[in-house]
Amino acid sequence: MKRAIVASLAVLSVGGSAIAADMGMPPPPVYTDQSPAPNWTGCYINAGGGGGIWNSRDTSTLFPGTPLAVASNNAGNGWLGVAGAGCDYEFRAFNTWNVVVGAFGDFDLMDLHGVSSHPSLPAGGVEGDITERSAWAGGLRLGLLITPNLLGYTNGGYTGTHFGQENTYVASTGVSTGAFIPAHDYNGWFLGGGTEYALNWSWLPINGLFWRSEYRIAYYEADNVPFVGTAFGEHTSKSAQTIFTELLWRFNWAGPLGARD
Repeated sequence: MKRAIVASLAVLSVGGSAIAADMGMPPPPVYTDQSPAPNWTGCYINAGGGGGIWNSRDTSTLFPGTPLAVASNNAGNGWLGVAGAGCDYEFRAFNTWNVVVGAFGDFDLMDLHGVSSHPSLPAGGVEGDITERSAWAGGLRLGLLITPNLLGYTNGGYTGTHFGQENTYVASTGVSTGAFIPAHDYNGWFLGGGTEYALNWSWLPINGLFWRSEYRIAYYEADNVPFVGTAFGEHTSKSAQTIFTELLWRFNWAGPLGARD
């Protein structure tokens, strides 16, 4: 039965082509992916968005640094937008692997909001609204081509972030204490990794488009910040995790590898 079906399909295919030829019609199209392998060498600009969380371990202090008894763990979350630029270079290592190395920098506009508690303050039950507003990063990355169009990579480097002013209030009543922690910048380092895919499709209006998705974790150096309006302060240690996706355009893209042959 299966042989009969296959034979029938073959006859129909030949017959259909012959009829189309007799009627002056073009034969049915044949869809094949004949796109040459993309070239990952080039500089680029990128933009995208995603989300993230921050964590903070805070200890109230007799400013500028003598700790009081209790530490608290706090967190926030929200969205971010990212934009940046970088340059990559592709080469073949040990005649076996196609490797991509590069340098990059980016900037995040963020709204990662949380509530920070301060249980060790003498007033007790004090909280504050705090938001991570922005972050920047600069570093290096190293990747390996899994397929000609798909890159897996890891990266790392130096980073900084900005937290907005934290206005405090009594947790039980919501009444403002009048005290606040000023906006503050923190510096540290990050590690990340992700995938990048070359969109070398012939129907796209421009060449050199790539699609990247990445996870990143940042650790910031602990610092002492004041509680303005009180004799106390805060010893704080912050970290953040983000995940985002973005579109890249290599503006001096060298084109497919086949174009260089």
